[in-house]
Amino acid sequence: MCGIVGYTGHRQAYPIVVKGLKRLEYRGYDSAGIALVHDGLHVYKKQGKVSNLEEAVLGKNLDGHIGIGHTRWATHGEPSDRNAHPHTSQNGEFAIIHNGIIENYASIKAELTTKGYSFKSDTDTEVLVNFIQDIKINNACTLEEALRIALRRVVGAYCILLVAKDDPETIIAARKGSPLVIGIGKGEHFLASDASPIIEYTKEVVYVNDYEIAIVRPDELILKNLGNEKQTPFITKLDMEMAAIEKGGYDHFMLKEIFEQPQTIFDCLRGRLDAEQGHVVLSGIQKYATQISEAHRIIIIACGTSWHAGLLAEYIIEELCRIPVEVEYASEFRYRNPIVHKGDVIMAISQSGETADTLVAIEKAKEQGAIILGIVNVVGSSIARLSHTGVYTHAGPEIGVASTKAFTAQLAVIMMIALVIGKEKGTLSHDKYLQLIRELAEVPEKVKLILQQNDSIKALAEKYKDATDALYLGRGYNFPIALEGALKLKEISYIHAEGYPAAEMKHGPIALVTETLPVVFVATKDSYHEKVISNMQEIKARKGKIIAIITEGDLVSPTLADDVVILPPADEIIAPLLSTIPMQLLAYHIGVAKGYDVDKPRNLAKSVTVE
Repeated sequence: MCGIVGYTGHRQAYPIVVKGLKRLEYRGYDSAGIALVHDGLHVYKKQGKVSNLEEAVLGKNLDGHIGIGHTRWATHGEPSDRNAHPHTSQNGEFAIIHNGIIENYASIKAELTTKGYSFKSDTDTEVLVNFIQDIKINNACTLEEALRIALRRVVGAYCILLVAKDDPETIIAARKGSPLVIGIGKGEHFLASDASPIIEYTKEVVYVNDYEIAIVRPDELILKNLGNEKQTPFITKLDMEMAAIEKGGYDHFMLKEIFEQPQTIFDCLRGRLDAEQGHVVLSGIQKYATQISEAHRIIIIACGTSWHAGLLAEYIIEELCRIPVEVEYASEFRYRNPIVHKGDVIMAISQSGETADTLVAIEKAKEQGAIILGIVNVVGSSIARLSHTGVYTHAGPEIGVASTKAFTAQLAVIMMIALVIGKEKGTLSHDKYLQLIRELAEVPEKVKLILQQNDSIKALAEKYKDATDALYLGRGYNFPIALEGALKLKEISYIHAEGYPAAEMKHGPIALVTETLPVVFVATKDSYHEKVISNMQEIKARKGKIIAIITEGDLVSPTLADDVVILPPADEIIAPLLSTIPMQLLAYHIGVAKGYDVDKPRNLAKSVTVE
C-alpha cells in the first residue's frame, strides 16, 4: 500500500526522493517522510500529503547524496507525525521505511520492552527497526546481517529500506510480498515501489524477488537471499514513457485515464486481434489452450474492481466456452479450505499484479496443482512471475486510485481469452466468432463517441451531486457493470451506492426508493431489455429518479427515464466495455462537484499490498 523511494548516487537525493513520493502518492497519502544521510542522519516527516512535508522542511538541512522516503497508507497507528515513516532505531544509528505489515510485531515488542526499549509510535515498523538494532548489538554483526536475522523471525509482508548515519553511500533493502524495483543508472541507483519514480532517470531496472536482500551503492548492486547467497540481478528494460505518468493538461489523472481509453483499449487489442483476417492470437493462452479448454472449471480470484471484471468473465466464459466458472474474492478464498483439483484453472486478475490477498491465494492453488493464468497490467509484477501463463493488459500506468482504463483493458483481455478458448473448444460458432472480433475491434472508436458526451454527463453530475444514496441496476452482462458503477461513485464522491441485479430490487432495495433517490439503470439493448424496462416502470411508479444508460434507437427507455445517456449499438457481450464509460464520468464529475480530490479518495490506496 505505502510508497517507498530511495536514491544513492552523485546527485542531491532530496529532490529526487520528494518527486518520487509525489508520483507514488496514489499508494497512500496519510503522511510522508524522508531520511537523508549527510554529516549524520536527518529525518523529517509530516502528517498529510507530500506537499505538507515540503512545507515542513523549508529552511532545513536537505543536503545529502543518499536518501529514502515514504508516503503512508496507515495500518498500525492513526495518521500522525509520530506514526509517519521513517522510523529511527532507539540509538539513532539508522532509519527504516517499510511497506507491509509485521504480523507478529506485538510479541516482538513485548520482548523488546522487557529489555528496556521504549517506543514513540504505534507502528509495527518502529518495532522492527529496534528489533534489528537489538540483534546488531547482541550479535556484534553488520546491519546487513542483523536485518537478515530479523527477517527470519518476522511474520508478514514487507518491503524495507534501511540507511545508517555512518554509511553515506549504502541503502539496504529487502522484500517479501510487497514490490520493489531498482533502477540502474551511471554511478547511481534508484529504488521504488514501482517504476513511476524511476522512469525519468533510467529505463534499466531490476525487480527484486521475495526473500531477497539488496545492498545498493552508487556503483554497486548486490542481491542475496536470506541464506546470504549471492543472486544474479536480471535487468529489464522499461517500455513506459514519461508522458504516461504526467497529467497532460487534464485537471486530474482520473479524467486523463478515462479519456485515454480509446487508445488503451486499442493498445490492448493491437497485435492480438485482427478483424480483417478474423482471428485472435494470444501467445500466452495458446500455449495452454488445450489444458484450459479441457478444464473442468475455472476459478477467478480478484479484489475490488478486478472482481467485477471477473464476474463479467464468468458470464462470458460460460456462454462462449461452456466451462463452469466460479468467482471468488481473494481475501475469502485464501482463508477457506477451498477444493482445488489438479488441472483446475485459476484466473488471477489484478491491475498492479501485487495484490496481497490474490498473491497468497494463487500460491495456495499452485501448490495444489492448478494452472495459474494471470491478467495483470504491470510487467514484471509478482502475479505475472508466479503465473504459469497469462496476458498483460497494456493499459499503461494508472495513477488515479479509482481504476478506469485498467478495468476496460481487463474486460478486453477477458473477451479475447473467451474467443480463443471458445474457438479451441468448438463451443463458439465461426460466424459468432467473426462477429465478436469485428465488434471488439470497433470498441475504441465507439468509446470516442461516448466521451463526446462528457459535458452532458457533467451537467447530470451537477443535478445529482447532493444525493445521499444511489442504486445501480443491471441484468445479465450489465449486472457486473452496475456493481462497478456503484463502486466508482462510492470511491470518488463518498455517496452511499449499491449495485444489484435489477430483478433483485424487489427483494429489499425497492424499500429505499423515494422521489430523491437516483437509480442508474444499465439498460442497453440485449436479451434482458424488456425485463429491465419492467424494472424501470416499477421505479417510476414510486417516483424514483431514473438515469438510464441506453442503446441508440431505444424509444421506450427515454419515456420512463428522467435522464438518458445514449451509447452506440453493440452485441450484448461487447456492450459492457461501452456502458462502463459514462458511469466513470458520472462518478468523476460528482466527486469534483463536491470538491473532493478524486485522484486521492480518502482512506484508499491504489495497490493493496497488505491484508
